[in-house]
Amino acid sequence: MTYQEVLDWIHSKLAFGIKPGLERMAWMLNELGNPQESLKAIHVVGTNGKGSTVNDLQHILTASGYEVGTFTSPYIMDFRERISLNGHMMSKEDLVAIAELAKPVVERLPLETDLEAATEFEVITLLMFLYFGAYHPVDVAIIEAGMGGRYDSTNLFNALAVICPSIGLDHQAVLGNSYAEIAREKAGVLKAGEPFIFASENADVLAVFQEEAQKHANPLYQYGKDFAMKEAGQLSYISPTSRLSDIELAMPGHHQVVNAALVLKTLELLQIDFPKVTEESIRQGLAQASWLGRTELMRPNLMIDGAHNNESIEALVELMTSRYRDKKVHILFSAIDTKPIEGMLQQLEQLGDVTVTSFDYPNAVALEAYPERYQSILDFKTWLSECQSDSTDDFYLVTGSLYFISQVRHYLLESSYD
Repeated sequence: MTYQEVLDWIHSKLAFGIKPGLERMAWMLNELGNPQESLKAIHVVGTNGKGSTVNDLQHILTASGYEVGTFTSPYIMDFRERISLNGHMMSKEDLVAIAELAKPVVERLPLETDLEAATEFEVITLLMFLYFGAYHPVDVAIIEAGMGGRYDSTNLFNALAVICPSIGLDHQAVLGNSYAEIAREKAGVLKAGEPFIFASENADVLAVFQEEAQKHANPLYQYGKDFAMKEAGQLSYISPTSRLSDIELAMPGHHQVVNAALVLKTLELLQIDFPKVTEESIRQGLAQASWLGRTELMRPNLMIDGAHNNESIEALVELMTSRYRDKKVHILFSAIDTKPIEGMLQQLEQLGDVTVTSFDYPNAVALEAYPERYQSILDFKTWLSECQSDSTDDFYLVTGSLYFISQVRHYLLESSYD
């Protein structure tokens, strides 16, 4: 297969939708020799903050001299971002090679079993396990779960640790309508003895985590109780057995402070596994760990951020209020139709004037479906062309779906506008 043929084959599996469950993945992995069983890996689950947490871990471990594989979603610029080595997306040649190994097994699945065909996410997860576990073994893999946990296709390996940056109300149609129901699905990845490092103050979430952890004797480490990041003045990480001061983060916002603390607690617990991690490599990694499409400044007065649910919008509003309160903020927003649009827009109104738009994606919210009180514009390119790039009083924020942010970022980089 050519590289484009591989992409076409993978994307053709979108037609099979979203089908939580582990039977299809287990069968395919078994046919390929169970490459996931040889992985030394960390599992990252939760609602928001998964990608940033993976990114922080990768930068620190790479700076410490380890070869690090990461699995994230969605991609912003190139499909191969989803399966990366040391922060660099896998080569086209490697993707073709592992696809040619996996494709016969994927296609045999519905023919030789009574199971349905594999979904797109299952195929991509299969390629990741095959790549990091057999084709190009790594020192450590950091694996971001999809929308769930218990029945997520990533949940077929034993983790060194499980990290959960947040629990929010998202993907309720699949995961449940309450914080407790969603927390139970996320914590469903826990297996015997795996340490569980998490951030949540929700009493229902904490009760579920404690209950799930008791089933498998999982040690629990809660941000704000068992470890924390002191934000007064310079950043300092504090736990009963460790302290690290003078920390700088590449990514702004209180939520990124929390994510970084989760990462440092995880590395503290895994010192025996990763003895090359030093205070110097931690500081270096966190200072370099920027993340495409997340609070990313494309110009001094233009930021893009994939805030795609109420909780991530709340974090964005907090950041903007603390950093850009002296600016006149102009916001462009677009989302997909499974999100709580009204609540997200109401939060954004706190910051400045809001304009809504649509974009080229199967379930993007149509322009006419937004509340009438908001300004609307047919094409995001028109809004961007009206931004005053030399203004020191105005600040422009593009936010919403990561799929939308991806298209905006492509345009900014490829056009003369940038």
